[in-house]
Amino acid sequence: LIEENAILRSKINKLQILSETQADKMRKLEKKLEENKIKEEKEAQDLEAMVQHVEQNLQLMTKRAVKAENSAAKLRQENALLQAELRNSKLENEALRASQAGLAAAKQNAEVALQHLLQVTTSSRASIRQLLSGAESLQLVADLLKSIDRISEVSEDGQ
Repeated sequence: LIEENAILRSKINKLQILSETQADKMRKLEKKLEENKIKEEKEAQDLEAMVQHVEQNLQLMTKRAVKAENSAAKLRQENALLQAELRNSKLENEALRASQAGLAAAKQNAEVALQHLLQVTTSSRASIRQLLSGAESLQLVADLLKSIDRISEVSEDGQ
């Protein structure tokens, strides 16, 4: 009975040591789990901040693109008006040539109209380039958002 009692005490000691070892492992795993949760929360916050930043940039670029489109439309209208003015000046110039009266004034009007037309054409080209640049920026942001979606899908698949 004493021998059996000693064997049982030995088993109890071994089981207590095993229990303490497993409790230590469990505490370490719980700590690691908590660290991983904190890390994932920080990554999620960082990702959310990046998405918000991208959305703000997208809104800003959209506003710029709308402004550039409006500016281009106004410049097109002005260009059309100046072209009409140029046509009228040319017609007036031809009429003046036919009558040989006031040739110098018509020539000057045509030159002024031509200068205006050239200025508007130059401005229109710059605005169109700006509009194209804005469209390229929007495409870049769209590609970035697609990449973020892929990263999110990979993160979900990897968990």
